[in-house]
Parts: sequence; structure tokens; C-alpha cells
Amino acid sequence: MSKTKPAPLPPDTLIGGYRIVRQLAAGGFGVVYLAVDGAGQRVALKEYLPSALVVRQPGELLPSVPPEKLSLYRLGLKSFFEEGRALAQISHPSVVSVLNFFRENDTVYMVMNYLEGASLQDFIVTARGLKRKKILREATIRSLFDEVLRGLRIVHQHKMLHLDIKPANIFITDDNKAVLIDFGAAREVLNTEGNFVRPMYTPGFAAPEMYKRQSGLGPWTDIYAVGACMYSCMQGYPPHDAPQRQEKDRLALAMTRLRGLYSDNLIQVVQWCMALDPLSRPQSVFALQKELNREEEPTYTQPGLMEKMRLHIGGLLGAKTVAATSSTERSSFQEP
Repeated sequence: MSKTKPAPLPPDTLIGGYRIVRQLAAGGFGVVYLAVDGAGQRVALKEYLPSALVVRQPGELLPSVPPEKLSLYRLGLKSFFEEGRALAQISHPSVVSVLNFFRENDTVYMVMNYLEGASLQDFIVTARGLKRKKILREATIRSLFDEVLRGLRIVHQHKMLHLDIKPANIFITDDNKAVLIDFGAAREVLNTEGNFVRPMYTPGFAAPEMYKRQSGLGPWTDIYAVGACMYSCMQGYPPHDAPQRQEKDRLALAMTRLRGLYSDNLIQVVQWCMALDPLSRPQSVFALQKELNREEEPTYTQPGLMEKMRLHIGGLLGAKTVAATSSTERSSFQEP
């Protein structure tokens, strides 16, 4: 089977009243474009285009799906469409805004706010390069994840799961907002129903139950990923993936090395979130919020989130990232 990725839509293509400007990002399940609407407003346009299921030649609009993959393609298409419909009902500053979603060219498109800023992953990689004892300050971590959890709580209240929370999917905007982007509902449906060789989750951030078919996913699954993101903010690298931890769990040892740099409370919160047994984790975002906010710190002060993070890493973040969904993980964000 050819491993050539389906070709993106060329600039100036008109789709559902939106004009494509350029490609922003591409992953295994779709392509994100910068586009403009009829009034000239910039938006991010995400196209469902799973590279394992479709082919598309340069200049073509319609994806071509082999007959044996058609039922799986349609299943993911339905999930992607339902995800767009559900997200369009959510209005929260910490959840990416879906402005429109529609079917065209035998696929589905999701129109989202165009965000400017950088991902949490960019901040972690840059801060790590400064070789300080602390990657991010505890006050920064707490205030950041307070925002993330506020958004995630609304998502869960709408009977949705994110299923792909990781630093690359937490976007820090230039107006100091932490925004959850790139939900993974269609990805999870295809992973459960399909017979794919490559996993469709991010090692280190995927909970153990995501590696097992027909296992019970719930708020505790996203909470594991939140804990792994906090771990990354403290260590500078992702944790070991769940299968490795089930063979030999080094999490407690890794967290012990952080004592004195971070409070015992924060260390315990991360370990609680990342318990291998789903029943041993917080069962709701509210339970996690309550514990994360239990230890009040006088350092939660006025500077906005972006300002605090820029100050902490010395303002040395490189080129600005602009996105409404993540591209693939960078190789620089790996455990040595």
C-alpha cells in the first residue's frame, strides 16, 4: 500500500463559501487550512481526510476511498461530523470555537476560530533548553491547568471526551488564554473499529485503557492525560507510556526527584491523575479542580498566563505558532 499522504487542497479553492489561503497543519486524520470567509475574516478550516483510508491526487477535490475501506471511512466521517455538531454547542474561552461544519466533496469540514500564539509544547521545549531546575513554575502550572480544567469540565458536561490531551493540543493564545484544540473522537472510533497497525493515540499521554479495545473510557481517561501534561511541565519530557509503566512503573521515582522544586501537593496531584487503575484516579474534573486549588499560593497574581510563561522562559520562544489544531509531535519533545 502506498504511504503517500492525500494531497491537500490548493490555495484559492472555494469550499462552502470559504477560500483556502494555505495549509496550516496535517496529521493522520485531516488537514487544517487557513481560510477566509465571505467577509474576509480569517478562520481555520479542518478537513476530515484520514490518510490510512483515502487517497487524493494534487488538484483533485474528492478523496478516493477503496471499497474495502468505505464503511470505516464513513464511520469516522459520522464521528467527525457529530464532534463538530457537539463542539458548536460549547461556548467557553478554553475550548476551541467551532463556528460552522458542513459536508462537501464526500467529506466533512469544520470551521474554527483562527488562533494566534504558541502551543504548551513550544513553551516546554524552549524552557527545557534554558536548563533551569524548574521547567515551568508551580504557579504557572496551576493557573494554566485551572483554565484547561474549566474548559474540560464543560466538555464533559456535554457528554464528550477529548481523548487526545497533550501539550501540543493546549494552545496558549496571545491574549493569555489556554485553549483545548484537536479533539480525538473520530480518531478513537477508527482505532476501536479498525484494524490499524499503528496506534492512533499519543504515547505518554494515552491512559492504559486506551490501549485495550472495548475498555471503559470516561472523564478519568482525559484526567490521566492532564496529569501527564502537568508531569511534562515539571520534567520537560513526556512520561513513559502506559504499557511500559505497567511492566515497571518508575513514575513515583521520577516524581521523588522533583521534591523541593514543587510542592508535595502538586506532586501528589500528578500521581493521582496518572494512576494506572482508572478507579484510582479522580473520577471527575470537579474532584481534580478541588484538589488542585486546595493549596493556595500567593504567587497567583495579575500577569496574564502568556506574560508569566514568557517571563519564566526568558521571552526566548522562537517563531510564533498559529493554529487551531496541532500537527504531529515534534521529535524534540521526547524523553532522552
